[in-house]
Amino acid sequence: MQAHTELRSGLDALKREVLAANVGVSTSGLAVLTWGNASGLDPETGYVVIKGSGVEYDSMTVDDLAVVDLDGRPVEGTAKPSTDLPVHLELYRNFPGIRGVVHTHSPYATVWAQLGSDIPCYGTTHADYFPGPVPCTRLMGAEELGDDYEQKTGQVIVEAFRDRDPQVMRAALVRFHGPFVWGNSPLDALHNAVVLEYVAAQAYRTAALGEGAEPQIGHDLMERHYERKFGKDAYYGQR
Repeated sequence: MQAHTELRSGLDALKREVLAANVGVSTSGLAVLTWGNASGLDPETGYVVIKGSGVEYDSMTVDDLAVVDLDGRPVEGTAKPSTDLPVHLELYRNFPGIRGVVHTHSPYATVWAQLGSDIPCYGTTHADYFPGPVPCTRLMGAEELGDDYEQKTGQVIVEAFRDRDPQVMRAALVRFHGPFVWGNSPLDALHNAVVLEYVAAQAYRTAALGEGAEPQIGHDLMERHYERKFGKDAYYGQR
């Protein structure tokens, strides 16, 4: 009985955080109208909580969230889950340790996605969170645009990380679509999505003013800035 109560409490807490992350997608300027979604994974139950499809951010409540298992089967609630649910599920199934995913159509990150370009690492602001270019996925073929299109979208993100660590590079651009960002919780994923949009804007302006300048930061400086925040001997912030 106690174990059940603890599981219930954990899931309810996750719902509140997923709600906050979804509202934050809007208030942080990462989405207009209903263009975006945030989800969270409960490691105890294996359930995923995600925004309901087409729900307005300013009126959203926990009742507008869908709860499913990792195969997408409904667990509770009456909300129809976001159409991007299969993408989120692919990431949770293939990137062990991530606990939150945010998808937006934020302006600058989406510009890079529409160009089919990685976001170059021009400076230390970028390197603080993303140690290297943020990858853009390959072009999807016609055979991948059928009924399982969203699942295939998740698979091309996973494919882009064959030689990358998703615990280090915590974002990807889906070509012609937009960014998917993840973290160790829904609110952490939102935090990373805000940073991604900021560095995408900086890179856009750098490229424009520098007339296509190549990234100049260099590996050593890039690694130094990432490691001081996220390395094993990180010293940024309060202990």
